[in-house]
Amino acid sequence: MKSMPTVEEIIARFDPISLAEMDGVKLQSRTDTKFAFRETDLPKYLEALMPDYRLLEVDGVRGVSYRSLYFDTPELKHFLDHHNGRVFRSKTRFREYIGSGLCFLEVKRKTGRGGTDKVRRREPSIPEVLTADQQAFIVEASGCPDHLHAVLWNHFTRLTLVHRTRAERLTIDRGLRFSTPDGTAALEGICVAELKESRADRCSPFAALMKASGNRPSGMSKYCVGMLLLGLAPKRNTFKPLLLRLEHLRRAA
Repeated sequence: MKSMPTVEEIIARFDPISLAEMDGVKLQSRTDTKFAFRETDLPKYLEALMPDYRLLEVDGVRGVSYRSLYFDTPELKHFLDHHNGRVFRSKTRFREYIGSGLCFLEVKRKTGRGGTDKVRRREPSIPEVLTADQQAFIVEASGCPDHLHAVLWNHFTRLTLVHRTRAERLTIDRGLRFSTPDGTAALEGICVAELKESRADRCSPFAALMKASGNRPSGMSKYCVGMLLLGLAPKRNTFKPLLLRLEHLRRAA
């Protein structure tokens, strides 16, 4: 029996798309749908997606390493808003595209009915403490006047796929790690995919692939998962089904 090619062999066969070309599919206002699946399934999924998507290539490299630093209030309001199911909520982070020199301060807001807005600006590096100017930018973008402090780091490698004709992007993250000065945790053997569309219209090839494979949307936040895995979450009841799902995937990986 012929063995399945490796992820690296498969992504080398995708038609590439550059950052400049991808500017037309930024989707700063969009509908996001997340999925989690076993990393061992990634090769067959990529093979199935190749006819419909191009793969982001930066300086000849396919697959970019990221690191992010999440900020929250002293009371962890952003985490609790997510746990408590608030329709209108925000999340603040710095994100660095490792090796590219690009770093951004980003504020993501849930706007109701599944919508997401993202506002960002370029920064020279990721700070441990916010400047007054950065704090003012966050207040204007999020509407949250509370002072924020650094809470959680995460690292991962991302594949970014762009549909050939639809306003649709798909990111697939693997090697997810979370850390604070007091500890580390990882989602070993699990990929987290996020489908980004101008609106959810059930025409996405990836959504159809997930449905055919029995993978339901997970509705997960990497920030919240990291807080849970590191034992930093003040509440966890809402996330128990997600944690059970992730544990099942980890054991099956």
